[in-house]
Order: sequence, then C-alpha cells, then structure tokens
Amino acid sequence: MKRWALCGIIVSVGVLLGFKMPAFAYSPQKAEEVTMEVVDNREYSDLVIAQVDNYVNIRDLPDVSKGKILGKLYNNSVGYLEEEVDGWYKITSGTVTGYVSAEYCVCGNEALKIARDVETTIATITASKLRIREEANTESDILGTFSKGDELVVLSEEDGFARITYNNKSGYISLEYCELHTEFVQAESIEEERARLEAERKAKEAAKKAAAAALAAEKAKEEAAAVVAASGGDASDLGQQVVDYAVQFVGNPYVYGGTSLTNGCDCSGFVMSVYAHFGVKLPRTGQRNSGYAISSLSDALPGDILCYSGHVAIYMGGGRIVHAATPEQGIVIGDASYTTIIGIRRIF
Repeated sequence: MKRWALCGIIVSVGVLLGFKMPAFAYSPQKAEEVTMEVVDNREYSDLVIAQVDNYVNIRDLPDVSKGKILGKLYNNSVGYLEEEVDGWYKITSGTVTGYVSAEYCVCGNEALKIARDVETTIATITASKLRIREEANTESDILGTFSKGDELVVLSEEDGFARITYNNKSGYISLEYCELHTEFVQAESIEEERARLEAERKAKEAAKKAAAAALAAEKAKEEAAAVVAASGGDASDLGQQVVDYAVQFVGNPYVYGGTSLTNGCDCSGFVMSVYAHFGVKLPRTGQRNSGYAISSLSDALPGDILCYSGHVAIYMGGGRIVHAATPEQGIVIGDASYTTIIGIRRIF
C-alpha cells in the first residue's frame, strides 16, 4: 500500500475515534490538528448538511439542466452520503435519494463540526408524573413536574439525568423515565410537499368552518361570527378571537393538571380550554402535533400555539404571548422569545 493511502486511513480513523493526529514529517506544510467526538456511537461520518438560505434541490441526475427535481433539502437539513460525483453529492434523506450540488452543502469534517448544532435530542416522558430537579440528583430541590407524553428538548446528559429548560432555567429529569430520540430535519420529496400543502389546506378549511360554527352559536360572539362568516372565515379574524377570549383570564391561578380557566389550569390545560370554547378539541398533551406547522415567529399570527420545551402558549402577535406560566405567576402575558421556541402550530 502506498504511504499516502495508509496515512489517509490512519487520519480518518483518528478523526472518528476522537484522537488528535499530528502532521506527518513528509508533509510540505504542517496540517491543522483536528479532534472530533463520536456521539453515542452514531455514525456521523457520512452526513451531508445543507448550508443555504432556503433549500437546495435534490435531482435524479447530477446535472442542473437535465436532472429532474425529486425533493428539497432545506437549510441545516441532513442527508447521508452515498457517493460524490463531479461536484455533486448523491444522498439519501428521508424518502428521497438523489443528487445535491456540493456548492450548497458540507460533509466530512465540516459536517461533523456542526452536527451537534443541527440535531435535536427529544425526551418523551414515560412516567405518569416526573419531577424536575434543580441538580442532577434525587436529593436536590424539586422545581416542578412533567406528565406522561410530554416532550422536552435535552440540552445535555449528566449522571443518568437529562438537563432541560424549565421556566427559563435549567432543570434535570431522570433518564430512567424517559425515551430519547435524536431528530435531524431531513429532505421533503416533491410528493410529500404536495401532500403536506394539501393537508394544510384541508385542515385549515375544516378548522375555519368549525370555529365559525362555534362562534355563530355563541350569543356573546354574534357580531364577530357574522364578520367571519361574511369574509369566509379569515384565519387572522378567528385567531384574534382566540386571543381576545384568552386574555380575559389573565391573573387567574396556575394549577398543575388543571383545565379551569377561572379556578386554575396549567399551560396545556389553558390552551386546550381556550380552544374548546371555539369548538376545537385539542389533546391534553402533545399539542406540538396539533394543526399544522408554521416556519418562524415572523410568520406567526394571533391564535397560533407556540411550543417550548415542556411548555405551550398562545401567540398574541407583536412578539407577545398569553399563557399559564408558573404556580407563582399564574396566567400572564409575556415575551414570546423568553426561551427557545421549538415549534409553532396553527389551528385555524
């Protein structure tokens, strides 16, 4: 085997195992030392990560003019490298296998450097109730509790505990009572995009009709319902009605597990009960999957549900939310960006 080929294999193995590899004496220039960490034995060496303003097309051939578009790889979305062909990467991502221009993606060491930044580890609570601790041990103070089915973003793992965000500060939950999975955003095929857009259209129309009917049945909302019916049920009108109704309960208490807007509720109980007033049945937990997704806060409308790690709120517009915040605060109006938003869902 030639010396350069053998050295290349050694360097590659060193990178994957986290070893620091010094430059070899015969190299004309000193190579930069690279240290990479393999996380949970997951294979990151074949990642291809899109680095583009919006998306890069996935084609059936490595040719812009001849290649048919099969799907889209959005910014920071991930594919798995099959081969490299003349400035193109053949990848598999989601249900799509095809070619993306290497100009708009990174792979190898560059992908490894940002893999942690584009992945999300989610903990799903498996116990009926799980305590949040101030520190990573069972003797530290209890900050609150989560319910079975709640989904939380894991910031790190430490001594059998997952560090999460609770009320805008760090807390810890036992990994013994969680199921962890890592999410990479992957490609969307053209067929999936069409199906998604059609499903969103149908869901929006169905929700608008249900909300309009509920509003029409409410004597106190007769004028608003008439406006909605006359305009065909504009989503912004319906969402604003949700906000106007929700803010009436500001100042009422927070009660863990509660669903009463007057006597006390928690965050998901608040959102569920507000929407129930408009004839929309939301689940007690898992509201992150209700309605359909909105890409960013700049696209959010009044009435949208903002999902945080272990928390949900109703967006008011103008960067504000109304939500059942904490036992100390109760139902309040606050800043939508008080902590990281992990999802935005539109019901109407």
